[in-house]
Parts: sequence; C-alpha cells; structure tokens
Amino acid sequence: MKLATLRDGSRDGRLVVVNRNLTKYAAAPEAYPTMQSALDDWKNAAPVLEERFARLQSGAAAGEEVLFSEFAAPLPRAFQWLDGSAYLNHVELVRKARGAKMPPEFLTDPLMYQGGGDVMLACRDAILAEDESHGIDLEAELAVVTDDVPPGCCAEKAGGHIVLLGMLNDVSLRNLIPAELAKGFGFLQGKPPTAFAPVFATPGELGDAWRGCKAHLPLRAQVNGERLGEPECGEDMQFSFAELVAHAAKTRPLGAGTVVGSGTISNRDSGRGYCCIAEARLIEVFKFGEPRTSFLRFGDRVKIEMLDSDGDTVFGSIEQTVKKRED
Repeated sequence: MKLATLRDGSRDGRLVVVNRNLTKYAAAPEAYPTMQSALDDWKNAAPVLEERFARLQSGAAAGEEVLFSEFAAPLPRAFQWLDGSAYLNHVELVRKARGAKMPPEFLTDPLMYQGGGDVMLACRDAILAEDESHGIDLEAELAVVTDDVPPGCCAEKAGGHIVLLGMLNDVSLRNLIPAELAKGFGFLQGKPPTAFAPVFATPGELGDAWRGCKAHLPLRAQVNGERLGEPECGEDMQFSFAELVAHAAKTRPLGAGTVVGSGTISNRDSGRGYCCIAEARLIEVFKFGEPRTSFLRFGDRVKIEMLDSDGDTVFGSIEQTVKKRED
C-alpha cells in the first residue's frame, strides 16, 4: 500500500491512497482525513486503507491523475523526527573532514539526533538557503514511520512497530555544523527543513528487498542531471531500522507518527558513488589533495529516487532546486 498527502490549503493536507506505479490516487475514507489520523488508529485504519488501495490498484475504483506538484510531504508535520546515522562509513568520513576520530562505541551504540518535524518539505519544494558559503549539501536517506512504541521496546519487537517507509533529503549546511557540534549540544542551524518523497509505502511494497528491517535496494542521487551515486541501502548499514527504533525508545515511548531516519546512505565501495557531496569531496582530498566537487549553489538541481527490481519508482522522486531565501 502507498499513501500520500494532497495539498488542500490546510497545514496537514488530505490523506490519499496511491496506486503502485504512482499514476492514480483516491481520497482516503472520511474517518481518516490526514496521515496522522490514520497513524493514530493504525490497527483499524490499515485494513480500511488497504481495501481502498486494492480497489484503486485493480481499477475497481476510479482515481485522479497523480501530479507530484500537488502533493505535500506525506507527513507535513511530524510530532517527532529522529535521524540516526546507521552507515558508519559516512560517519567516519565526515568526522575525518572535521578532524574528529571515530570512537569505538559507535560500533555498538547508534548516533541519533532530534530534528525539526514542524515543517517537512514536499518533493518539489525548493531548498532555500541564505548564503552559498554555508556549504549547502544534500543527504539522501530512507526513513521508517512507527505506530505507538512502548518505552524499553527491544529490537526484536521494534520491527513490528514499523508501519511505513519513506525517502528523504536531509539537507545539511556543512560549514555551519562544526561550530555547532563544538558546543556539545547537537545540530540546529546546520539543519534546515527536510524534504520527503511524495509517498510512504508499507514495508510489504518492497517485497523481498525488505528483510532484516533493511531495504536492500540502491538509492540514486543526482546533481544537475549528473550521477552523484547509487549506494546499496542494505549494505554497510551497521544498525537496522528495528535497532534504531529500539534505541530511540530505550527510555521513553514513541508516539504514533514518529519518523526515524537511517542517516545518509553510504557504502565502503566508493565506486558506487555517494548520497551527499561531503563524502565525494573527502574522497577527492584523499586522491587529489583537494576537493574538486563544490557544494550546492543557487540554481542547482537535486534528484533522489529509489527503483525496485523491475525498474519502477518506489516512493516517487525528490526533485528540488536550490534557491536564495528571500527574507
């Protein structure tokens, strides 16, 4: 099943069901007007939405034509947005870039920070930035969405609380981050709003590619139509999504609609390319003594997409243009 949120002038939009190849959508039942309302009652909502999805997929129910520009983020504002860093190759590289070593405990204890869930960008919304000197970077990731998770939930049980999957661009302002982290209190100004692909999908939509609470498919990232990379999401992922959810719930409950990110997809095989520019620049320093790839500039275009084994888009694409923020 695939779900999305249609823009309707309200903050939370209107929940819709989308067919598998993302060409048609139909309104969700009136009992579930928004994505959050469905997540709040997921046990009852899921079979009702699945039935609507099956009718749309079979053609038994008429649907409207999908125009991604009319979609908001699937969850336009989330009660909780937590981003992990499950790909230790990425962690090691970006820490090298700022002269920080990799502590051994990172192998057993996930990194995670709490981001801003109040404004989630749609798949065609611009990346707005004040100044190119801030080091504007994309970060292509996957995320899961949970139902209510009890405190102390173990990883073995946490996988059962994952109800939806999504894809995102967790934009970073690289040149602001070192000074923030040096304060010892985490990200804030270095993390502008996150953009999401147009649909969330249930784990079953990935078929055999969803195993071990990991998505075993490549994630493609492009800048200005040129390949940045397509790392394999199931490889080099130190912590599964179940482990990330369990980590977040260690001492507190997670409310329905909590979004937990994977961190930037990253493989040790650099031949697969990158899902962020920072990694590309660091590898260039190792090879050539200096970076040759610039961070994003105004007017640059970013595209992120995941294709299944048949070559069909899973979540739809994120396609954003970098623009100067006008105050």
